[in-house]
Amino acid sequence: MFEIRVICEPDDGDRVCEALAAAFDTGPARQYPTRDGKRTRLYVTADHRDSSTNTDHAGSE
Repeated sequence: MFEIRVICEPDDGDRVCEALAAAFDTGPARQYPTRDGKRTRLYVTADHRDSSTNTDHAGSE
């Protein structure tokens, strides 16, 4: 298990979380503003998907 931190524009947060969830087994994202308040920090706990459940990458391992 590991944590991913992403800094993005506030409007991109949902799209980033969806992309991460498609690539990894993820928990709920924790969202905080950056210090300057212009962007968003996302913290997502993630784990590698089991290759038997990830048909997109099963042949690449």
